[in-house]
Amino acid sequence: MLVVQKYGGTSVGSTERIRLVAERIQKTIALGHQCVVVVSAMGHSTDALVDLAKELSDEPDLREMDSLLATGEQVSASLLAMRLTHLGTSAQSLTGWQAGIETERVHGNARVSSIATAHVKSLLSQGITPVVTGFQGIAEGHITTLGRGGSDTSAVALAAALEADACEIYTDVDGVYTTDPRVVKQARKLTSVSYDEMLELANLGAQVLHPRAVENAKHFSVPLVVRSSFSEEEGTSVVAITENALEDRQVVTGIAFERQVARIAVIGVPLAQHGLATIFSELASHGVNVDVIVQSVVDAAAVDVSFTVNEPDVKQAVDIVEGLRSQLGYTGLESQTDLAKVSIVGAGMISNPGVAAKMFVALRDANIAVHMVSTSEIKVSCVVSASEVERAVKALHATFVEADAEASLTGAGSKSK
Repeated sequence: MLVVQKYGGTSVGSTERIRLVAERIQKTIALGHQCVVVVSAMGHSTDALVDLAKELSDEPDLREMDSLLATGEQVSASLLAMRLTHLGTSAQSLTGWQAGIETERVHGNARVSSIATAHVKSLLSQGITPVVTGFQGIAEGHITTLGRGGSDTSAVALAAALEADACEIYTDVDGVYTTDPRVVKQARKLTSVSYDEMLELANLGAQVLHPRAVENAKHFSVPLVVRSSFSEEEGTSVVAITENALEDRQVVTGIAFERQVARIAVIGVPLAQHGLATIFSELASHGVNVDVIVQSVVDAAAVDVSFTVNEPDVKQAVDIVEGLRSQLGYTGLESQTDLAKVSIVGAGMISNPGVAAKMFVALRDANIAVHMVSTSEIKVSCVVSASEVERAVKALHATFVEADAEASLTGAGSKSK
């Protein structure tokens, strides 16, 4: 097999941990597999580099920031290659551009456009293990970085380009859980999760995998596994789920949540001005990410629209919309902070009506007010007060995951009788 293994910042956070990672890679090679390794920067070294830049400039040049931040992964890749070589395993560190990773010309959040695999394949054919820096590539001769979680994306992209048999993401948790076990002690590890479910969970606040990595894995059918670098336990497989398999799955697979949510309401937007198109186009052009959108009709000529943004973006978003007041002629603008979003996700929701109602009842019984709602085929999200989000997660986990698991066990017991 050809296996791509990605090790996160905590996995290579010290020389002792790099020793352990090297031993794990050696075990993979000893089984007869070829291995391509992708690494993140050590621990919090990226944060330290950002702090250095901010000491010298309030607004560091984005090109130079990419050149600076790319050095973090080079340190961990070189150290790991040194350790593997010391142990008798031929290895060579490669920067993103040496590994052939081409991106679009966007500094700070570039997307991979193509990968030239000739050099990596040449090393593998010589029995040399490539240790590739994640999070980075090159565009028109300029170093670029892929944004938060970019090393996951690097690993999946390489696995797709190399047509690898597996892509293993090693982190400080031993898989994907039904929710954050730090919030709900009863959270359990999933043996498998579908690409669509994982993509929703990642987009809705679960931080195990980056959404773009999951999106690429689904598009190129890359077999993905999330495992702990600190144990030998089996992890969680991210797989394609067939329609026939949906009936055998629990209705809700997991509960995700996201803090630092803000709501903006624009009152009395005239329909004749095509105000919604103008508002959201302007926000998009300034890079403001909009999430939940709710529209209500005021009368035949106007609508009210509410939407959520990340709390750090709320001032910029309000300023942008305020700047459109004279052009659009809307009547009011409101904003609210200290909110959070809690979501239930599950492919089983497609064939099970009444899931949203059950969610609302659970939140009502916990005396938690719902400010906004957003749905898709496999998720329902509710915006709640930030102070209530953990209680909401616990209530929903008890309702959908713990209760369904207990029901499944009871059903299995009755069948066996």
